[in-house]
Amino acid sequence: MAQDNRYLLDNRQVEAGTRFDALSALFDASTFRHVEAVGIDAGWRCWEVGAGGPTVPAWLAARVGPGGKVLATDIDVSWTGTAAAQGVEVLRHDVALDAPPAGPFDLVHARLVLVHVADRAAALRSMVQALRPGGWLLIEDADPALQPLICPDEYGPEQELANRLRRGFRQLLRERGADLAYGRKLPRLLREAGLAEVEADAYFPVTSPACDVLEAATVHQVRDKLIAAGLATDEEIERHLAAIASGRLDLTTAPMISAWGRRPFGEGR
Repeated sequence: MAQDNRYLLDNRQVEAGTRFDALSALFDASTFRHVEAVGIDAGWRCWEVGAGGPTVPAWLAARVGPGGKVLATDIDVSWTGTAAAQGVEVLRHDVALDAPPAGPFDLVHARLVLVHVADRAAALRSMVQALRPGGWLLIEDADPALQPLICPDEYGPEQELANRLRRGFRQLLRERGADLAYGRKLPRLLREAGLAEVEADAYFPVTSPACDVLEAATVHQVRDKLIAAGLATDEEIERHLAAIASGRLDLTTAPMISAWGRRPFGEGR
């Protein structure tokens, strides 16, 4: 996951690794299904943008084999580096500010990245520019405004508290420039970028042990900011963490919308 000084969930915090593990458990299978659907094959050149953890780039490297290439980039590569042992090139890079890395690429993929990037339009242009003619762009991003509750079944005070703290968390995201309705815009944005064969779908778990892990790690990361902003008290956060640990909460995530499209053949580069 890319980060800058506006990014709420700092990759340098120890909880970041826990979050990446939980996100992998929740979303890797969906991501891999989409990559398989666009036809990934041996010898492909892939750029994983805002890689965060190592699981996606390592899986891509296994699919493209020794004749292919996988480049994993992020502003902070602290958690991505272990993928280098599996044939992945790891590079510190800001997708919104830096020139695209040397390509062209058969596949460019970003998951849960652009919603947090201040200049999302520049980042998207950079990724499209890096594609070879016929290459695929797969963007997967959250749409918290589409389904704003972390406990859709709000039947008691613990669930009500969880949803209130989630509203506070999303307020902090908005204040840092996150677009909480970004996911739904992806099909249109890919078409406007000139891509063809654009499709999209969405996925979110209704309840999962990984949702509990993700929520606890997220709350630990932002608890000081929630308290400082007057969005929660320390006692409320402790109650919420205890409810998560008890297993009584059916926690979900924001829907992850996956959109993919192809750079038309016959274009330059």
